Amino acid sequence: MRIVVYGFEPFGGDAINPSQLVARALDATHVGGGLVTGHVLPVETRSLRSRLEGILAAERPDVIVGVGLAPGTASLAVERVGVNVLDSRIPDNVGHQAKGEPIREDAPAALFATLPAAAIVERWKATAIPGYLSNSAGTFLCNQALYESLWWAQQDGGEIEAGFIHLPYLPGQAAERDPAHTPSMGLETMRKGLELAIETIAAERQRRAEASAKAAEEPKRTKGELWIPRGR
Repeated sequence: MRIVVYGFEPFGGDAINPSQLVARALDATHVGGGLVTGHVLPVETRSLRSRLEGILAAERPDVIVGVGLAPGTASLAVERVGVNVLDSRIPDNVGHQAKGEPIREDAPAALFATLPAAAIVERWKATAIPGYLSNSAGTFLCNQALYESLWWAQQDGGEIEAGFIHLPYLPGQAAERDPAHTPSMGLETMRKGLELAIETIAAERQRRAEASAKAAEEPKRTKGELWIPRGR
């Protein structure tokens, strides 16, 4: 199993981006029986599609997990859906500020992520890592990358799983603001949360493969034939 994890460069005046650090920390590691390759994307709306598609075409992943910064929460958030709109609160790192533009013309209004989101959240809860299922990835580059990943996976035949996980500020970033009122999470906890998410994805893929193999082994009935299971 090949897993692509991508994050983003700093933006909005920040010197660091936790998603950048997590993607780099996971690069070239083995998690859940698969090889992870980590990539960092520039915060540039108009070049994101070509850059992301270049990575995916080169890596040919089985699983795509995007990570990005979502200030204001102390929890990890696994996203349920990507929406086909760009509506940026701030300009990207080259000064472009999208206002209500579609990500892709003549494409669905929304695409659902294909990671086992509920199972990931349950795994986090079982290991005391704060996390929840989110119904909005925003309308900036995180949502754009999620939508583009899902679109690319669909065009490739639909066997590739793709989704997105948002991260809080790091403690150092919170300290630069108002630490008493700025939620944050340590980098090691974020990394562990991503590793658990990947392990959960791998386990769900294995479970489905075993169920499919078992179903294929069941005796086939011809039309009109009554099949009676053999007793012990």
